[in-house]
Amino acid sequence: MDFTDVSLVSLRVLREVAERGTLTAAAGALGYTQSAVSRQIASLERAARAPLLERRRDGVRLTAAGHVVLRRAVTVLDQIDATARELAGLPAEAGTVRLGWFASAGAVLLPRAVAALRRSHPAITVSTREGSTPALVRALRAGTLDLALLASAPPFRPFDGESPPLAVRTLAERSLRLAVPAVHPLAAHDCVDIADLRGQRWIAGSSVGDERLMGVWPGLDERPVIAHTARDWLAKLHLVAAGCGLTTVPASLVPAVPPGVRILSVHGGPEERRRLVLARLPGPLTEPAARLADALRVAAADLDDPA
Repeated sequence: MDFTDVSLVSLRVLREVAERGTLTAAAGALGYTQSAVSRQIASLERAARAPLLERRRDGVRLTAAGHVVLRRAVTVLDQIDATARELAGLPAEAGTVRLGWFASAGAVLLPRAVAALRRSHPAITVSTREGSTPALVRALRAGTLDLALLASAPPFRPFDGESPPLAVRTLAERSLRLAVPAVHPLAAHDCVDIADLRGQRWIAGSSVGDERLMGVWPGLDERPVIAHTARDWLAKLHLVAAGCGLTTVPASLVPAVPPGVRILSVHGGPEERRRLVLARLPGPLTEPAARLADALRVAAADLDDPA
């Protein structure tokens, strides 16, 4: 089969696999069986006369040929989708921006930026979705997101090893903070030493792997006592307000802290800095995407970094 005869279905399947990272997840998102997804990928590989996916223990990864096909497929599929919208009388794609964001960005930064953009440029439509860093990076690579808000911690490594590197702009870099119940003995101070955190009860993230300890102060010289787990940052903070334990807080979330919580800085050990970055594929931005990027930059600058 000549590659010019490949189907749009096959291209959509490849894009979904690239974004989801596994054939199983892509099949679930598309409503297909895994064997149907495998057949579509095999059809594309026959037409390309090269493998497009590298099968790994943790899923699949695009080969060099796969990246070439995906890059072109994204352009084709976007044009087809824009044509369908235009024929249906819907707004043109030029007025739409697709933004991904990490969990805590949705509490303050995201609503402020989107609201400001709506006031200044009401014709621009912003669609957003929350996701983990790996999922958002895959979505950028697959062309299903235009921009992604990501959090980065020292040593601030690249978010993936793919080529070309993502274009990354730091919107803010601030110190990590500690949230304690207002009635906790530590709440009598504005700053505590890391040694004061020994023996405390923590409220941590519930994800598997390293993220399980998100919410515990980094660098503790003991095995932390995890009293509660929660994925949602605001849920963690309300547990703190109820006196259930301590948790860490990115500076961007401080304006959303509920009553009953004190925010402290921590001295001792390496300084814990966190970056808020805006990532995208290299190349020129559309005007709507550039307007949203500007709104996010202004909103990030307006967030105070309390001492």
